[in-house]
Amino acid sequence: MTKETPDESRSGRGGRRTRLTPARLRPRDVVRVSAGGLRARPARVVLSALGIAIGIATMVGVVGVSSSSREDLLRQLDRLGTNMLTVQAGRTLFGEEAKLPVTAPEMVRRITPVTAAAATGLMDATVRRTDRISEDVTGGIVVQAADDELLDTLRGTMAAGAWLNAATERYPAVVLGSVAAERLGVSRPGGQVWIGGRWFTVLGVLAPLPLAPEIERSALMGFAAAEQYLGFDGHPTTIYERSADEAVEDVRAVLPGTVNPENPEEVDVSRPSDALTAKAAATGAFTELMLGLGAVALLVGGVGVANTMVISVLERRKEIGLRRSLGATRGQVRVQFLAESLLLSALGGVVGAALGAVATAGYAMSNGWPAVVPPWAVGGAVGATLVIGTLAGLYPAMRAARLSPTEALTTT
Repeated sequence: MTKETPDESRSGRGGRRTRLTPARLRPRDVVRVSAGGLRARPARVVLSALGIAIGIATMVGVVGVSSSSREDLLRQLDRLGTNMLTVQAGRTLFGEEAKLPVTAPEMVRRITPVTAAAATGLMDATVRRTDRISEDVTGGIVVQAADDELLDTLRGTMAAGAWLNAATERYPAVVLGSVAAERLGVSRPGGQVWIGGRWFTVLGVLAPLPLAPEIERSALMGFAAAEQYLGFDGHPTTIYERSADEAVEDVRAVLPGTVNPENPEEVDVSRPSDALTAKAAATGAFTELMLGLGAVALLVGGVGVANTMVISVLERRKEIGLRRSLGATRGQVRVQFLAESLLLSALGGVVGAALGAVATAGYAMSNGWPAVVPPWAVGGAVGATLVIGTLAGLYPAMRAARLSPTEALTTT
């Protein structure tokens, strides 16, 4: 541990002056000595690292799940497009519910940048699985008239069966939205549902429509059938419109005047994709809350590491005294115990990051999302463990370094 070097302050053999200097402790030696200290107490090391691992796994998992959910929403927006607008009737000056003109869909289609437009009309009718069910039990399902261009305009797909066409839109036949079909217990075409005092044949079931959740809860029939069998007045309730991406705002500005030239203030125009964008942004608030909980768990883990290191110093006084008597300096003892704390925290951090990534992948796959674990989350987890390890090991390391060799060796 020590070596002799020339020095003028002390005399040695042959008149040479020498002094004792401590041997240098290389980084590899520090790691080996620190790892040996941890291996001597495996159960305590595992329990202490577990606190760090839980905190890191929570933080990485929360960030990963939030990022995966946001990525899924953004991919939906890319697939469905952000160029769709909806037109609905607003309120009159007297607070009454306004009506869109019957010719409104055709007027919208005449706007030059518009590439597709379709309308639906809400009716005062209920849909039930059988005529034995009370009319008061609606299940949150509404009945709407829809034209045959609605599916293409919404960029929707059929989960089963077929969409309305020029032939079927005149007959008592309906297409059910995904939620409506689930609540009615209908999963395939060919069955019948009870609407307005008569049976309607189910032509098909729609796949989910993120941009039009109101359609998912609807039973849809053709305008001609709605007028013939349910006395529908032909006034559309909602118009769905798509235009070129660069012309969306321009079309949005002219839609009220085009749909209802006499009373444009009675027309409401919205952009359904804004709801998905807001939903993606809202996940940030939830993420911050869960990150706070993960930070608390990480802090508790750091306290556990500090406690382990303090107890380790108390139990290893004789070891510290022996090392000091063999020439180890206070700084070398301090570095040893600080390195043990860092290794212990790093062990928990690596395990926690791996668990968080696995949890993210499993949860994302179960929901059909892309699994996304941001690199900055893993990097931040590693950085957090190093900070926790340093803070948790400072006091035990300084306490170990202050022990004198004689005091440590005489401790029972």
